Amino acid sequence: MAGGRPTHRVTAADVARALGISRATVGYVLNNTPGQTISAATRERVLAEAARQGYRPHRAAQALASGRSMIILLVLPDWPVGHSLQRSLEESTQLLDDAGYSLVAHVRHEGGRARPLWESLNPDAVIGWTPITAEERASMRAVGITRILPTDQEERTFLASPTLTAGARAQVEHLHALGHRRIAFAASADPRVALMSEGRAAAAQETAARLGLAPMDVRPVDPRDGGALEAVRDWHRSGVTGVVAHQDDIALALMTAALRSGLSVPDDLSVIGHDDSPFAELLFPSMSSVRLDYAGLSRYFADLALRLAEDRPLPETAPDFQATVVPRESTGAPRQVRAPGR
Repeated sequence: MAGGRPTHRVTAADVARALGISRATVGYVLNNTPGQTISAATRERVLAEAARQGYRPHRAAQALASGRSMIILLVLPDWPVGHSLQRSLEESTQLLDDAGYSLVAHVRHEGGRARPLWESLNPDAVIGWTPITAEERASMRAVGITRILPTDQEERTFLASPTLTAGARAQVEHLHALGHRRIAFAASADPRVALMSEGRAAAAQETAARLGLAPMDVRPVDPRDGGALEAVRDWHRSGVTGVVAHQDDIALALMTAALRSGLSVPDDLSVIGHDDSPFAELLFPSMSSVRLDYAGLSRYFADLALRLAEDRPLPETAPDFQATVVPRESTGAPRQVRAPGR
């Protein structure tokens, strides 16, 4: 021993030796094995000694004995890990940890040659946030993984969830309520999020049509290449007074481009972002954005993952999570509809 710490991993045999009882009895207590007639006093002694020695269950051994890894694998596309994704993953990880499961994220990389993570981890369930290919599904089944979502018959993924398009609808409704009648959509130029951006743009177009607005001009904007400046100038010349942005970083680029072009935000151009990133309220002018119910989405995902891993019926539909507009200084009534003197 060095510094009072054991130099090897504490095992159930160490606990049994210290207490002078059988290894089997200790195993039954530590694994909470049902159907055993072990007294409460003995159970308390075992748990106290295990805590004193710093015993931690050996996950690999438990998995070998039970046939379960207690791991759920989340297959993600090669998305940039922004504020919203990170927050959702953190909350889902905590909820699953409370239930005794580890959530492991596996990011697909186009052309990647590394061995798929599911072949190494043998997870109890695999969930894809985008469609799982036939080749990937065959690879999973070859190593004994049968609980896979989306299923063969189901093409629904999180990208198609109403949750991921609710924000775009709320953005358009917010600008319309302020009096904007010519609205544009700034999509993401990042090919990794093209499907998500297309889904939000489609939802925004549907909302504009429902509200009687003209079709929105949709164009990709890369915050890093100066394209925001050209987009803002084109939109302003064509009479656009409000812009819906796919994400907050794009909205920030548009606000900066507008100010550099001599335009006032929001008098000449209102801009609303998506995700309510931490920097949105720190800007000047502060950025209006949309906040999704990520806590609710995380709870739904965790429940879905647990049902899949434990072979319980899955919910037929996803809940309709709330998208809330957080109005700040970057949106307001267009100049031409403001009351005299304002």
